Amino acid sequence: MHRVVLAIDPGSSKCGMALVERDDDLKIKLLWKAVAPRSEVVRRIEEAAKISPYRFIVVGQGTSSRTLVEEVREMYPSAGILLIDETNTTVAARERYWEYNPRKGWRKLLPASMQVPPEPVDDYAALILAERVLETP
Repeated sequence: MHRVVLAIDPGSSKCGMALVERDDDLKIKLLWKAVAPRSEVVRRIEEAAKISPYRFIVVGQGTSSRTLVEEVREMYPSAGILLIDETNTTVAARERYWEYNPRKGWRKLLPASMQVPPEPVDDYAALILAERVLETP
């Protein structure tokens, strides 16, 4: 049975979002991702729902999570919300960025761990949160 979750990495000014599926072969697939201004997150939830229905929303349990969860519950009172630890998601997101965006030119010469991606990685942090939930049986 396919499992799809919407993950949100909350921030004070922007949030990473990822719609992620685990298929019958236990492979994880990124269906959609976005880095959205904090004020647009609720609207972007609707955008993700049009791509694929999801079972619940995963939210990183950071400093900005409480307000976000309250807003989501207000707009979607029946949505299941799971708060999970977001320790080390930013570091993992930087590495994941380079997997999806292979390094070119001089960037190939330096280890990925020593490089900062040229754009925000909040969406990849949300992907990491979704993977943590979907990889558990």
